[in-house]
Parts: sequence; C-alpha cells; structure tokens
Amino acid sequence: MSAPIVHDPRGFALPDSQRAIIRWTIYLGFSALAIGVINGLGQALNYAGVDILRFFPGMRTYYQGLTVHGVFNALVFTFSFSNGFLLLTTARGLGRKCNDALLAAMFVTLVLGGLLASFAMFTGRASVLFTFYPPLQAHWTYYLGLALAVVSTWITSATQLVMLRGWRGENPGARVPLLAFLSIATYVMWDIASVGIAVEVVFFLLPWSLGLISGVDPLFSRTLFWFTGHPIVYFWLLPIYVSWYAMVPKQAGGKLFSDTYARVVFLMFIVLSIPVGFHHQFTDPGISNQWKFAHAVLTFAVFFPSLATAFSVMYALEMGARRRGGRGLAAWFLKVPWTDPSLCAQILAMFAFMLGGITGLMNASFNMNQVVHNTAFIPGHFHLTVGTAVALSAMGIAYWLVPYLTNRKLWSERVAVVQGWLYFVGVLIFSRGMISGGLMGMPRRTLIVAAPYHKPDWNLAAALSGVGGTLMFISAMMCFFVLAMTALLGEKTEPGDLPLTETIEGPPATGWTVGLDRLRYSVAAVLFLIALAYGPFLLHHLPPKLQSPGYTFF
Repeated sequence: MSAPIVHDPRGFALPDSQRAIIRWTIYLGFSALAIGVINGLGQALNYAGVDILRFFPGMRTYYQGLTVHGVFNALVFTFSFSNGFLLLTTARGLGRKCNDALLAAMFVTLVLGGLLASFAMFTGRASVLFTFYPPLQAHWTYYLGLALAVVSTWITSATQLVMLRGWRGENPGARVPLLAFLSIATYVMWDIASVGIAVEVVFFLLPWSLGLISGVDPLFSRTLFWFTGHPIVYFWLLPIYVSWYAMVPKQAGGKLFSDTYARVVFLMFIVLSIPVGFHHQFTDPGISNQWKFAHAVLTFAVFFPSLATAFSVMYALEMGARRRGGRGLAAWFLKVPWTDPSLCAQILAMFAFMLGGITGLMNASFNMNQVVHNTAFIPGHFHLTVGTAVALSAMGIAYWLVPYLTNRKLWSERVAVVQGWLYFVGVLIFSRGMISGGLMGMPRRTLIVAAPYHKPDWNLAAALSGVGGTLMFISAMMCFFVLAMTALLGEKTEPGDLPLTETIEGPPATGWTVGLDRLRYSVAAVLFLIALAYGPFLLHHLPPKLQSPGYTFF
C-alpha cells in the first residue's frame, strides 16, 4: 500500500487580523458565559431557599434570570466558542487562511444577534426561557437575535467549506487532514440540525411576534424546536471532541490510535444525532407512540459514538501515563500530567460526562421519563453534560488557546488547576442535589422559595444544589480572572502551535476509508433517517394549525 498523502502545514499561522477576530470571538463567548454564570448562581441559591429577587437588583422576575442563564450559556457562549475554535482548527488543519469577508460577517452577525436578544431579555420582554415554547411570546428582537446567532454558525460553515474547496484544488487526491475533517463534520451536522429551529423562528415565531400572523401551532413549533434541540447537544459537544481526539492525546503524552476510527465516530454523529427529537416529547399529545419509540431507539444508538470516544481517549491517556512511569491496572492514572491545567480540566470534564451520559439514557427511557420529566433531575443531568463536559472542557482549552492567540504565557497555572478541581467538586454536589431532588418530585423552572407546595423532603437536595452551584460560580470566576490576567498581563512569549497529536494509524491512501472524506454519503443517510423519523408526523400535521394567540405571563 502506498503512503497516504496528507497535508502538513507546520509553521502555518493566520494573519494577525484574522487571529484578532477569532480571539475576540472567543472573548465574546467567555463574556457571555460570565453573564450566564452570574444568573446561574441565582438559580442555585433559589433552590437553597434564598430569595434571589432581593439579591439580584434589576431582575424583574425569576424567569427573566433563568432565560438569561440559559440563552447566554447554551447559545451565545457555545456558538461563539465553536465558531472561533473550529475556524482556527480548520485553518490550521488545511494550512489556509479564512476568507476575510466571511470571517468578519460571522463576527458582526454573532454580535448583532447577541445584542438584539440581550435587549429583549434585559428589558423583561423575553422571559420565555431557553426553549421559548409558544404560546409564550417574546419581543421580536429576541427571535431575530437568535436567528442571527444561528446565521453566524452557517457563515462559519461556509468559511470552512470555502477553505476546503481551495485546499482540494491545491491537493488533488490527498486525504483531508484529520483536524480539519473533524471540524468541518461538526458544522455539516449542525447545518442540517439547525433547519428546524430556523424554520420555527423565521417562518412562525418572528412573524407572529410582529403581528404578521395571528397565531401559532404549539405542537408543531415544539417539534421543530426539538428537531434542533437535541442535536444541538452534539453541536455543543463535538468541538470538545475535536480537542479530545486531536489534542488531549498530545497533552497527555500519548497518541491517537486510529485516524479512521475518529472519522467514523464523527460520521456516526452526523447520521444518528438528528432524528431523536421526539424523546423530548414523550409527554406531548398528538405524537404517536410508535414514533416516540423509534426516536428512543435512535437515542440509544447515538450513545455508541460517545462510548467509542471514551475508549479512544482512555487509550491515549493510558499510553501517555505509562510512558511517564505509570504501572498497574489502574494506578497508571496517577501518572497523568495533572499539573497541566488544560488537561486536568478536560479529564475532570470527561468524568462528569460519564455521569451525564448515564442520566441522559435514563431520561431517554419512556418509563423513567414519566418520573423525571420537568423535575430538577433534568438540569442535574445537563449540568453534567453541557454544564461541565462542554463548559469545563472549554475552560481547559482556553488555558492554551488564549495564550496561543495572545502570544502570552498563562497567568498562574496553579490557580487554573485549582479552578478545574473546584468546578468538578461543585458540579458533583450540585447535580447530586438536583438529581435526588428530582426523583422526589422537586420541580425545575420554579421559584422554590415562593412555591406553596414545597416539601420538607426536598430540603437536603435543595441545600446541596445551592452549595454546589456556589462552588461552580466561584470556580468560573477564577477561570475568567485567570484568562483576563493572561490576556492583559501574561508574560510575552514567542508564537507557538496548537497541541496537535500524532496518530499511530494514519489515514490509508486507498480502500473504502478514502470515501469517508466525502461527507455527502453521511448527509444522504441522515436525510433518509429524517424522512423516516419525521415524515409521517409532518404529513399528518401540515399545514400547521396557526390558532394559538400569544401570552406573556412574566
């Protein structure tokens, strides 16, 4: 077999103007996370019995703070981080510059969308929560802002594809470098998944909020939302997986064991992550049980590529630890370089994600879902996934990314290591409280201190939620402080490179695996599954019944 042709752009660096835009995109994301975390503290203290409306001046209602928390953390932060990080990894992987016009358009669109949505939320005109279920109605600026934020991700994808097209023209017959392949595959999945929320907002909610149509169809709108609402979880996770596959092995002193294996995992996410939305609608009338069952089966199937990721990452960690003198069946784990704050935060995030995945499977079971639906169990689960696997990993990535983008040394590695551990301990306490409380019926999305049906059995769980959430808040503030000090006062260094791993088994130059680089086959497969999973529902519910007026309760 001939040696594969793989482009290796060592020494490549983006122009300063493009590095600046990517840097400010990352800054925007962490600024949004800071705002969301502050409001998240209010949610945790609420469960602990603190009247947060007294301690958070300017907050009109509990639901206003909850909306800000969800939107800034789950949308503005994740979109900003993904756009900046994966544009950088795509450019580095292909050894090409971004298109200047597209890069600038991405940033402007993201900022404008964030400002519009912020106006609606902070003026109390969009307390409709992260899910914004109609017939709850927000101000039109909220919907337009969210639409523009999604458009920024499409512009990011277009920027990637323009780079890929130029690279293919210069490298005919070469395998797409793994780093670029994983980054582009992430956005291809999201391009398809985001169609649901785009249709909901642009064709229904935005005209409805402007008075152009008189009503909405709540069931149809919820279905469009969850068409996007579950695969967005993987849009949050896959940028982190890019780091876990392509960078963590290098940071741990190991290697990625198979290039083909990593590509197959990401293609599985493209195919399996989208047609699973009905498992979020197990309690909704109007959807037949057979289609809920089909989506439940696909939900369990999409768990498999995450298990495959765990195997790959643990292989690399063990390899690196044994090279550092690790011995025994499990004691080798002590030789992982825990003093590296970037690696430490990401490994701790992986542990939390294992618990998050298990509780996610519990929630995907129809019978279990009837017990935990709309209880505190749900935020207990997703604070282990997006709240830790994503957020804590992003903090860890930022510990090398911000120094890379600023050419400055990280300010205080010791504080950064402590920050990761404090967050990990905090989320374990927080989620333990939320999950146990949820199993006892403690509700989510509720001002507990004012709830007339509060049960004494919830007191311990609620207290744990408050303590854990406070620790997470303190930890996040430590992270923001370290990053700010790095950007402002960090010691100047020479330009470096991304911590890219070597691969034991590279991409073959011939054979069936060459076809993996052509994403069209995976796109065709997922479109087929979407037609099967959603087609009967759409045929039965089109045209939508636009009869429900809007309501504003908070």
